[in-house]
Amino acid sequence: MANELSDRVAIVTGGAGGLGRATVEKLLEDGARVVIADVNHEAGEVLAAELGPDTRFKQTDVSDQKQIEELVSFAVETFGGLHVMVNNAGVSGAHRESFLDEDLSDFPRVMSINLLGVMAGTLVAARHMAVNGGGSVINISSIGGTMGNPGVPVYAASKAAVVHFSRGVAIDLAEHGIRVNCVAPGGIPTGLLASATASEEVTRNIRAIMAAIQPLKRQGTARDVAEAVAYLAGDRSLHVTGTLLTVDGGTSAGRMRPKNLSHPTPTAMSAS
Repeated sequence: MANELSDRVAIVTGGAGGLGRATVEKLLEDGARVVIADVNHEAGEVLAAELGPDTRFKQTDVSDQKQIEELVSFAVETFGGLHVMVNNAGVSGAHRESFLDEDLSDFPRVMSINLLGVMAGTLVAARHMAVNGGGSVINISSIGGTMGNPGVPVYAASKAAVVHFSRGVAIDLAEHGIRVNCVAPGGIPTGLLASATASEEVTRNIRAIMAAIQPLKRQGTARDVAEAVAYLAGDRSLHVTGTLLTVDGGTSAGRMRPKNLSHPTPTAMSAS
């Protein structure tokens, strides 16, 4: 919706690429001024220059709470406030063929970015919002954290924790006019999956499986996720908090019925 966010200032962590970049672009289209936060200094500076004067870049490692505090201060000092916090930055652990091959060596890194970064981002943003009229916090989870997801157990655990953390603090922060919601993407082609797998072939195979089990056959895009974030950022969702919005083409709704089978009877369904 054009200009819905014309009076808002937003931060998007992990904003220099992938889902984050699409979110930055969408929030800008809707009128917000946006601070792009990312560890990738070069990509962040290039994107901010490309998108114009309503964006700024702040290099930020979300696993460091002090840097998040500096990020929020930067947004407030640069644009005069903070109304929307999108905790998007995330990484994947290494993909394993079997859990028995897992060594959990990536646990500290994955949890410090995917969970601690979200918790600290929510906390620091909420402290500002609580004394400045409220706001909206949107935490990016994944359907990998809401349904069985073999191969990346640490990643899945971190994303599941984001959902439950968000629901709990949504209750706590509601009295301050702060809404906290999650978006759970699935089947969206970004570089995250490729960073977790051992080869391009493994990545292609996983994507093929994801496409096969997705009820909607349209390929999801980063823009689809950005649209969900924009909805939760604006006034159309003023009565929405503590919720999880999945953007996955129906994947997490349940199993598809095989095309070569007749419609199951109630007895067959109950026995399955």
